[in-house]
Order: sequence, then C-alpha cells, then structure tokens
Amino acid sequence: MANPALFKSLVGKLLPAATTVNEAGGKAYEPTPEQALAQYVVTGCLNGTFYASAEDQLANILDLAKGVDSELISKLAVYAREKAWMKDAPALLCALLSVRNPAALARVFPRVIDNGKMLRNFVQIIRSGAVGRKSLGSLPKRLVAEWIASKDDAALFRASVGQSPSLADVIKMVHPKPKDEARKALYGYLIGKEVVNGDLPQVVQAFEAYKAKQTGEVPDVPFEMVTALPLGKEEWTTIAKNASWQMTRMNLSTFARHGVFEGEGMAELVAKRLSSAKEVAKARALPYQLLVAYRSVSENVPSIVKDALQDAMELAIVNVPQIDGKVFICPDVSGSMRSPVTGYRRGSNSAVRCIDVAALTAAAIMRANPNAEVIPFERKAVNVKLNPRDSVMTNAEKLSAIGGGGTNCSAPLELLNSTRAKGDLVIFVSDNQSWADATQNRGTALMNEWSLFKSRNPKARLVCIDVQPYGKVQAAEGADVLNIGGFSDEVFRLLGEFATGGLGAGSWVSRIEAIDI
Repeated sequence: MANPALFKSLVGKLLPAATTVNEAGGKAYEPTPEQALAQYVVTGCLNGTFYASAEDQLANILDLAKGVDSELISKLAVYAREKAWMKDAPALLCALLSVRNPAALARVFPRVIDNGKMLRNFVQIIRSGAVGRKSLGSLPKRLVAEWIASKDDAALFRASVGQSPSLADVIKMVHPKPKDEARKALYGYLIGKEVVNGDLPQVVQAFEAYKAKQTGEVPDVPFEMVTALPLGKEEWTTIAKNASWQMTRMNLSTFARHGVFEGEGMAELVAKRLSSAKEVAKARALPYQLLVAYRSVSENVPSIVKDALQDAMELAIVNVPQIDGKVFICPDVSGSMRSPVTGYRRGSNSAVRCIDVAALTAAAIMRANPNAEVIPFERKAVNVKLNPRDSVMTNAEKLSAIGGGGTNCSAPLELLNSTRAKGDLVIFVSDNQSWADATQNRGTALMNEWSLFKSRNPKARLVCIDVQPYGKVQAAEGADVLNIGGFSDEVFRLLGEFATGGLGAGSWVSRIEAIDI
C-alpha cells in the first residue's frame, strides 16, 4: 500500500505556489487584474466590510483598473449593472471612463445609468473627485442632460426622490433645454422656482392638489412623496394598489400596520404581484432580498402574502441548474460571514449578512439537486441535517443559524478526503478569508485538499463563489477551477455552464469580454 503521508507531501510540492496573503493573514492566490477587478465590482457596494474599509475598496478598484483596458472596464460596467444588478461600482466605472475614455462612456452610459438613483450615483462620484475630476465636463454633462430629456414628465417627476445630490441639483448643473412649456415648468418646479400650476404636467398638479387638501385619491407617485403626510387606511390602500414590486416587498409590515390587508381582495392583490414571474424579473429581485422580506414580515401580514414570498423565491432562483453527478455545497459559516453583505453603512446596515447569502445559495442548489450534500464550515466542517424537500427559505434559515469562529476553507474537502468521497462538483460560497488552515505546502490548504480529491475524482470540478470584495482567492484558476463573485442569479447560470464543461479557465472574465457594447 502506498504511503499516504508521502503521497500527500508529493502532491503539496506540485501545487501552484500561493502568491499573496489575504486580509486575514492566510495564504492566498492573487488573480489577474481583470479577475480581481471583476470580483470587486460585482460584490462591492463601497461600504466597509469585516476586513476592509470603504476607502480600501475604492482605492483597490481604482488601482486594479489601471491595469485593465477601457474596453473591459466598459463591459464590466454593463455586466455589473445588467447581470449582477449592482449600483455603486458600475457608476464608479462610468465615472472613471469619463476621465480615461469618454467615447467608451458614451457607448455604455444609457445601459448602466438606467434610473434616477444610478444617475445621482454617477454625479455624486464625479463631484467627490475620486476619479480625478470634480466637475462633469462637456461630454458627461451632455449625457446627463440627454438622460433627463429622454424621460417623460411622469417618469422624471418620480425620479426626483432622493438626495445627495438631488435631481434638482443635477438639473442645475447640466441646464437641460426644455422641449415645451410643460417641461420648462417641470424643471422650474423641481429646482424650486415659482411656476404657474396650470403649466405643470398633470401628475404634478395632482400631487400638489393632494398635498394642499390631503383628501381624495392619492396620486400615483413614489410613496416617499406622500408618506410624510397624515395618511389613513384608505390612502395606504391606494398606495399599496399602485406600488411597485420592490416597494411592496419592502413595506408589507407597514401595509399591515395601516390596515391595508383588511380591505377586500387586497391580500390577494399583493400576493399576486409578489409572485408574478413578470414582476419578479422586472424588479431584478435578488434572492436575498426575498429572504429578508420573509424574515421581517410582522404577524399581521396574511399567510397568503407570506406564501407569495416563497413563490417569488422559487422564481428568483429559476436559473439554479440541475447538475449530473454528485454535488457537494460548502457554505462558509465563520464569524466574518456575519457581516452585512452590502457592507457597513452609517445608520443603515443591511439586515442580510454574508452567511445568509451563502446559506441561501446552498439551499437553492440543494433544492434543484436533492441528492447534493451540504457541508457548512468554519474552523472545521459542521454537521447539519437538511431536508431537500423543505423550502429554500426553511433550509436557508437552518444554515444561517449555525457557525461562528475562524475560517478554514479546506475543512470540507479535508472531511471528504478522510472518507474517500466520490464527487463531480464541489461548490464553495465564502468571503475567501481563510486563515485557520495553515499548511506547510507551497499552495493553500484548500488547493492541497483539492489535489487529493482530484486524485480520486479526475473529472471533478471546483467552483468558488465569492461574496465579499477582497480580490484574493483560495483556489488557483484552472480548467477544473472557476472563481466567480456576486449574488445575483447570473452566478447560477455560470455555475451550470461550468459544471457541464461549457466554460473553461478564465471563463468568468471571458463571459464579460463577450458582452456586446
């Protein structure tokens, strides 16, 4: 019988050498600038994380971008907005293009800056001086003015919600030319000028009339515009009837508190909206948003509405692939994974933690692949029993309730190797800040254990899904190893293609490079 200790030692000598250390001080691999930038952009919300400040993230993105050409930056901005559904980082890349390659900015601006929030993000980033300029300049000013002019009166009025900068501030900066008297009056109204009420668009007139009387039908405007007014059950019911999918998701308990669901048919109306495939797709619903909505609804929210959130979850994870062969899913449940997935924000941290995203990803994959095994880990693998027939919500709750302690990304593979397990695909969901698995070999402990697993399972593949913006990885990229980042359903698409051999080494960046702009 071969000496297992000797064999393990030989495998370790053949591993690719670790090239850096991560923020936790453990061995790691440094990906290419393109891969690292992509990972930062699709997981970074420019807020502080467990190991890095918002300033660190910004500096790292700008530094990595120096080694990446403008064409890829343009495509990455589009990918991050259209596929990963990010907000801050795509706007930052557009601001960077305004300095590096204005022509490239002009091509991608309409696709990335696709709503009022993104427009204000873009302007705010430029004015901050972060990308080397504090004024918009001629081309960005023209693009912003064209964006404003392209919206109809009602859409522009609805986009006026928000501050720092406000839409009024933006209008004052770019001086868009009104196409008619109604638009001229609307611009004046938005920036605080005295205007003739009769010249304003009908939606603005209706809003002003309601503000003055506070009676009658609530106008169809963003609810933030009217919630500061004293509203009763009837008014809240009207707001609920007109609400968008996202606004509905975020205000279920508010609706219950104001008696909305007491109205005939209102619970059914809200449930139908939440579980509509069309509305879920239009809202770009992230699975973790549904998880937090499900957790936070009050007892007064009807069961039909709570059930609709579970139905919506099934729609939001429709791209989870069914994978041939044996699958192992390894969610990181260590202490650092308890930080907010979108980072620490002053006064408004997200209720969703990295561990919730990891747990939800694992539960979703198991739902589509009932024979898959879930192996949570911290310093060691954690034993947990899950029923694949339970809902995604239920299993995600079970997984996110465990864990704490240090991070040892090699622990699940070490367990599988100790039992000589057979498998075809191993999936990690982590922040990749492994430090509790010190190894004497050239590479990381995870790569050492992966090499042993591959010796028994030569066709096996490894996918490492990153949920935090640190730019370091535990597994060296190769034909059998895929590193991807993010928490939208695009991750599931890439996972499915890689599992069936449709993607190879460097495939994530290749997918971004293939975007047509």
